[in-house]
Amino acid sequence: MNLLKLLILTALFPLLLAANDDRPPVRYDYLSKPDVQRFIRMMHTRYSFSETYLTKVFRHAKLDRDTLARYTGKFKKNTTVGSWERFKLHVVNPETFREAKAFKRKHYRTLKKAERTYGVDMDYIVGFLGVESRFGNYTGDYDVLDALATLAFHRNRMQKFFKSELKHLFLFAREKKYDITKLQGSFAGAMGCVQQVPSVARRFNKDFDGDGASVWDIEDCIGSIASFMHKNKWKKGMPAVIPARYRGKRFTRLRTSHKRMLSMKSIRKAGVTPSRPFPWNQAYLVKTRNNTHDDLWLGTRNFRVLTRYNNSANYGVAISLIAEAVK
Repeated sequence: MNLLKLLILTALFPLLLAANDDRPPVRYDYLSKPDVQRFIRMMHTRYSFSETYLTKVFRHAKLDRDTLARYTGKFKKNTTVGSWERFKLHVVNPETFREAKAFKRKHYRTLKKAERTYGVDMDYIVGFLGVESRFGNYTGDYDVLDALATLAFHRNRMQKFFKSELKHLFLFAREKKYDITKLQGSFAGAMGCVQQVPSVARRFNKDFDGDGASVWDIEDCIGSIASFMHKNKWKKGMPAVIPARYRGKRFTRLRTSHKRMLSMKSIRKAGVTPSRPFPWNQAYLVKTRNNTHDDLWLGTRNFRVLTRYNNSANYGVAISLIAEAVK
C-alpha cells in the first residue's frame, strides 16, 4: 500500500474527534480466535518474534468498542473526518491562530531549517501541526495496541488495512525498543504530533535534531512534514488556496472537488470569481459547508499536496487558514 493511500485512510485529529461514547476498553480473549493464532505464527515465522512474547501481548490487549463503532456504521457521517463547523469550533479560530504565531516564534530556527532543506513554506508546516495535534499538545489518549487489535480482528470496513498496521506496530515497537502496551495515539492507531500510523512512522519519520527519530518529538515532526511536502512536489511561494466569491448562499452549479481540477474558464462561467489575483488556468474548486451558507475556495496544485496527507477538503482549507494567519 503506498503512502498516499495510507495517509488518506488515516485522516485523524485527536482534538477534533472526541468519542461519542465513553465505554472503556474491556477484557477480551483474543487468543481464542483462529485468526489471532495465524497472526502469531506469521509474526514468529516471518519476523522472528517470540511466540511467548506475542501471546503475552495478546493477553494484555483489550476490545475497544468505541473504536470499532467508528468503522462499523454506528457513528454519523463526518465524525471521523470532521465537518467544517467542527473545524471552525476546534481548530480554525482566533485561539489557534494565536497559538500558531507563538509556535512559529518558538520553533522558528527549526522551521527555517526545514524550509531551507526541503524547499517548502514554513507557514504550512505550522498549519499541519495545528490541525493534526494542536502543535503537539493533543496526540491521542487511546491505547494503540487495543485500537489496532480491535480493528484487526473484528469485522469492519477497513479490517485488512488495520491488520497490516498491527503488524507494523509490533515492528515499530521492537525497532524503537518501546513497550507496545504503553503506546498511546488516536482511535485508529495514529501516533505523535503529526499522527502517523505505524507503517508511516517506520518509513517516513525523520530524525531532524540528531537525537533519534521520534513521532512525539516536535522537531522531528517538523522535518517529517517538510519531507512529505517536498516528496509530493510542493512549490515554494505558491498559495494553496484562496477564497472565491459567488452569488447566493449555497453553491450547486458545479461539482466541487479537491481531486479534480477545473478550467478557470468553466469556473468563471459558473459565476465564481477569485477574491484576489489567481494567475493559473486551472483550479480545484472547493466548498466548505457552514450552517447558513457555503464558502468557495480556489485551490492550486499545492492544495492537493495538503489533501494527500488527509483526504479532506476541510483539512486542506484549515491548514491554509492557519498558514495565512502566521505569515
